[in-house]
Amino acid sequence: MPTEPRTELSDERVDHRFKGLPPDAEGLTVRELAAQRRNLFTGGFTTPVLALSAESVEHNLRLLETYAERHGLAFAPHGKTSMAPQLFDRQLEHGAWGITAAVPHQARVYRAHGIDRIFLANELVDAVALRWLAAELDGDPDFRCVCYVDSVRGVELMDEALRAAGVRRPVDVVVELGAAEAGRTGVRTEAEAEAVADAVAATDRLRLVGVAGYEATMPQADAARVREWLHRLVGLAAAFDKSGRFAPDLPEIVVSAGGSEWFDTVAEVFAGIPEFSRPVLKLLRSGAYVSHDDGQYRERTPFNRIPEEGALRPAFRLWSQVVSRPTPAQAFTNAGKRDAAHDLHLPEAQVVRDGRTGEVRPADGVTVTALSDQHTWLATEPGADVEVGDWVGMGLSHPCTSFDKWQLIPLVEADGTVVDYIRTFF
Repeated sequence: MPTEPRTELSDERVDHRFKGLPPDAEGLTVRELAAQRRNLFTGGFTTPVLALSAESVEHNLRLLETYAERHGLAFAPHGKTSMAPQLFDRQLEHGAWGITAAVPHQARVYRAHGIDRIFLANELVDAVALRWLAAELDGDPDFRCVCYVDSVRGVELMDEALRAAGVRRPVDVVVELGAAEAGRTGVRTEAEAEAVADAVAATDRLRLVGVAGYEATMPQADAARVREWLHRLVGLAAAFDKSGRFAPDLPEIVVSAGGSEWFDTVAEVFAGIPEFSRPVLKLLRSGAYVSHDDGQYRERTPFNRIPEEGALRPAFRLWSQVVSRPTPAQAFTNAGKRDAAHDLHLPEAQVVRDGRTGEVRPADGVTVTALSDQHTWLATEPGADVEVGDWVGMGLSHPCTSFDKWQLIPLVEADGTVVDYIRTFF
């Protein structure tokens, strides 16, 4: 299913900036090229080319929407995964509360494309970025931004910058609770959390609205450890509420966690949140689901533990062409580190499209063993039917480092018809 067109994106001209697109499309707008509904294999595309399955994306969007609704969760998927406003639109259409960001640049992209709710999962202490945020808040009464705080010094820096900017509307903040002593960011103890909350209360430029954290950075995370930490997070919110630390004009309390590996445990613990003095916004932030993958998240998705809830589908396939077959045990294609995610796992050879007949067959006996900058190293077992000119379709691991290598990605139906192009902004 094609995305709804964004005028500013669909009017962009196709040219040399965009890898893999047909050379004879030079000068067409994205809208004009999409209207031609070219075939990925016979429509002039060059290799390597990354394709995104239209059917899998739609399936994944619907599945997480249904899951969140079933478990009473609000949803702010992390936009850093795709940095694609067209996909943000689809996520919002499928029930997302807003979009999560990690750094100011991402928030600026979101605002440039009309995102009204941003959850900034980092402590923002850059005075220049805070001045920009102040202007956004003052210029748009419908815009809401929720930001992490995890230190008294950070609160002081935010207050100084916002005061200097003359912001008229306070910035909403949540205290971040670190996931274990050796985890990533976030306060380590409840006493530290209280000190940060009290520092927020001492300024009129910030408004404490909740608590949050990210469980996936916990060393040796397992369900028991994650569950214990989530109970601490909920307990912290309850303690803040009981002690009156939340802003008196606050309509709801934010409690947020949940990457793409433990959202089932988040749903379980958040289902037991007791009654607070006002409603609780239980905010999940998983982002990798939109494309899923054939490695990290295929192995670690919570749906492996809860198959009755459904299953995500990998949506990426990187197509490259065999350019060398120097020995019976080796072949090389023309995609490499510049094209394929490789920070967690190597790509996975899945199918071969015959260069002579166009027939697609399983890549039996073909294994990716290494990547160079612009080559994929393939080990080929005896009988593996691969020759120069064939196209090899590979599954990828880690969506975040797959999207960021491609600025315009064909959205492809199962028969190879390209129905749209997804623009990214990294």
